[in-house]
Amino acid sequence: MENNGNHSNGAPRVKTTRTPGDRNWVKWGFDLHPEVFFVSGALILLFIGITLVYQEQTSATLTAIQGFVSNVMGWFLILSANIYLGTMIILAFSRFGSIRLGGQNARADFPLFAWLAMLFSAGMGIGLMFWSVGEPIFHFLAPPLNGVEAETGAAAQQALGITFFHWGLHAWGIYAAVALALAFFAFNWGLPLTMRSVFYPILGDRIYGWPGNAIDILAVWATLFGLASSLGFGVGQISAGFNFLFDTPDTTAMQVGLIFIITGFATASVVSGLDAGVRRLSELNIYLAASLMIFVILVGPTLFIFGSFAQTLGYYAASLPFLSFWTETFEGTQWQNSWTVFYWAWWISWSPFVGTFIARISRGRTVREFILGVLLLPSIVSFLWMSVFGGSALYLELNGIGNIAEAVNENVATALFVMLQNFPLTGITSFIGIVLVVVFFVTSSDSGSLVVDNLTSGGKLDSPVPQRVFWAIMEGVVAAVLLLSGGLGALQSAAIAVGLPFACVLLVMCYGLYRGLAREMADLEAQKLKAQEASLEEAVPR
Repeated sequence: MENNGNHSNGAPRVKTTRTPGDRNWVKWGFDLHPEVFFVSGALILLFIGITLVYQEQTSATLTAIQGFVSNVMGWFLILSANIYLGTMIILAFSRFGSIRLGGQNARADFPLFAWLAMLFSAGMGIGLMFWSVGEPIFHFLAPPLNGVEAETGAAAQQALGITFFHWGLHAWGIYAAVALALAFFAFNWGLPLTMRSVFYPILGDRIYGWPGNAIDILAVWATLFGLASSLGFGVGQISAGFNFLFDTPDTTAMQVGLIFIITGFATASVVSGLDAGVRRLSELNIYLAASLMIFVILVGPTLFIFGSFAQTLGYYAASLPFLSFWTETFEGTQWQNSWTVFYWAWWISWSPFVGTFIARISRGRTVREFILGVLLLPSIVSFLWMSVFGGSALYLELNGIGNIAEAVNENVATALFVMLQNFPLTGITSFIGIVLVVVFFVTSSDSGSLVVDNLTSGGKLDSPVPQRVFWAIMEGVVAAVLLLSGGLGALQSAAIAVGLPFACVLLVMCYGLYRGLAREMADLEAQKLKAQEASLEEAVPR
């Protein structure tokens, strides 16, 4: 792929020639980057084979890796998440905020509502469905911060506030950093839309050699394991929902079967492409999710929901500085290993997937509009969702209604359905909940396969269908083998294991992004000065 045009600001565009070996596969109906595709595929297949043969050993190894990352490097992940978010806030309000992705004359490819719907569905959908009731109840039963008695109003406030923290600005700051870097270097510099491109200011043309290949292979691994965690949570909730409604068996075999059935739906969506598949499914899910949320607001504890939303926003804002840098050093406890450290590693491992997807749909937006949109709008929606479902669950527990705490302790995947059991039309709302998780599963798998194929094809935005189908199937297989090897614990361990090395990659990426934006701004200012000088020359009488 050769691009010899110019930047929108007139500066020379960076050469983006693919490696000669890529062309050899075109005649066979493929369009891939062989080093990245085959090495990534071989490593994933090797992992699948080893895991199936040595399930117990794989589970033990993943647990040991999780223990090392959490106990030894947890502080590093916490500090890194703050650096990503801080970088985004600084860039949004800096002079770089006026730079437009795709050039100063570019316009947005998608209207605002479609853009937000795809952001929300790809970034957090399954996780919000799975944890919206379970996480607040977990913290309500065992408050992590000192001085708060369990199962009290203060515990409920802290529980919802910590849930906001895990699903708010830090998560979207990680996504925004990766997405902005990818979009900028792809749309403004003409580089391939892959992770290697964000290192061009540092590595130069070496991104086309083994350093770039290694970066993209690591991104493929991070994406697949991050997706596997989310898909595993989703299928666990779907299986629990079917058990709740239809008394079907809620077993690992059932969950693996559901993974392959729903992966089939995702494959069909992949074939449809970004606009026809992901966009329509994302918009459908937003309407369904909004309908379910409005229903719970109307029939549930309405005033409590709105009051908890407003009050917890204040608690979140007041506690954010402390929570952001809290590492449990002086408490000597291990709570964060299962929560904050896991979440940050999960978001980091998801970031190549979500970042690439957000970048693809964000051409035409300014840096400031992009950052504020990605940080604030999905965070507010997530906060409202958590207040509606988590807040309702806390209200029921505080007033001795229902047995949600018991359900969370026995099987957290059932928490949403047990909570809905306390409101009218339980069967209908629970079925809608299952449909939501299924569609979120499909859109996540769909988007993920497009992104992984993008990484393994050298940045191609429209590669052959069989390649996308291959990666959609691989995502389902990885999620299935992780469930077989250790259930949700293995899924969490895998996400943390790949999150640590990729955290280092993202730190270097932030520096490369700053250098790229600085060069772009210098070019824009030089062009503006040149235009002013030309205008003055024309105004001088001859």
